[in-house]
Amino acid sequence: MGTPDFAVPSLEALVAENYHVVGVVTQPDRPKGRKKELTSPPVKVAAEQHHIPVFQPVKLRDPEAVQTVLGLKPDLIVTAAYGQILPEEILKAPRFGCINVHASLLPKYRGGAPIHRAIMEGEKETGVTIMYMVKALDAGDMIAQRAVPITERDHVGSMHDKLSRVGADLLKEVLPRLIRGEIQAVPQDESQATYAPNIRREDEKMDWTRPAEELARQVRGLHPWPVAFTLWKGKPFKIWWAEPSGEPAEKSPGTVKRVAEDGIAVATGEGTLILKEVQPSGKKRMSVEEFVRGRQMEAGERLGDE
Repeated sequence: MGTPDFAVPSLEALVAENYHVVGVVTQPDRPKGRKKELTSPPVKVAAEQHHIPVFQPVKLRDPEAVQTVLGLKPDLIVTAAYGQILPEEILKAPRFGCINVHASLLPKYRGGAPIHRAIMEGEKETGVTIMYMVKALDAGDMIAQRAVPITERDHVGSMHDKLSRVGADLLKEVLPRLIRGEIQAVPQDESQATYAPNIRREDEKMDWTRPAEELARQVRGLHPWPVAFTLWKGKPFKIWWAEPSGEPAEKSPGTVKRVAEDGIAVATGEGTLILKEVQPSGKKRMSVEEFVRGRQMEAGERLGDE
C-alpha cells in the first residue's frame, strides 16, 4: 500500500526479492497540472509495469474496500506513504502483521510531512523507521531504523530520494528476519513523540521577522514542493532557493537591501537572506541573474506587504 514516488523503491524491492505481491492498494487517480489531466499515482504506474493488480479505493474503510483487501488473503501488508488510515479489520488480518516504511527517526516526526518538518526544524539528521502499524498515527513498535545526515545543501527533494532508497534497502534486510519470527520490536517512547502535520498554505508563506537561518531552512524544507513564497507588489513571489548571509539586517524585516546578479539581499528579523532562485507571479522559475536583467525590483522595496 503506497501512493507517491517515495513508495516506489519499496515496491520494486519486494518484486526484486521475489516476494509474491498479490496486490497494490493506492490512492485514486487525481487531476494534475494546469490542464487538470487525470494522473495515476507513481505506485500504480510501477505496479502495472510488473502486471500486479491495483486497487484504488476512495475510502479504504468502506466495507466493500475492506473485503477486497481481505479477499487477497495477504500474509503481510507493507505500507509506505499510502495516505489513508488502515481499518482494524485489515490491521489484524495478515499473519505477519502490517508494517510501515516511515521517513523519520520515530518517535520524532509522526505524520504526513516528516521530511519537510525535519529540514525546517533544523535537524542534523533524519532517517527511516520500519514499524508495526497500530490504530494510532505512526505509533507502533519499531522493527528497524537507519539514520541519514541532513547537509546544509539538502532539501526535501534530495532527502526524499535518499530516504526512499534507504527505506527500500532496510525493508529488504528486515523481511527475512520478520518472516522467521526473529524480530524483537521496540516500543516507542511516547514522551519523545513529535508530529509532522501536512504542509499548509500558511507554512509556505515567509515571515520576514524570523531569523535568516530559519527562513533559509523554510525554503529548503519546501523545495521543490510546495515552494516557499512571499508577496511582492501584492502578488505571490516564490522563493526556490535562498541562503543566509553573515551581514546584519540593518533595515526593517522584508526590506530589499540590494538587487544584484549574484543575489537579492533581504533584511530579516536577524541577519540577511540572499535570494538565489525566484519565480514572480505568472512567470517561470528563474535564477536571480535572469530576474534582475529586467531590473523589476529596487532596493528599498518591501517584500511580504499586501
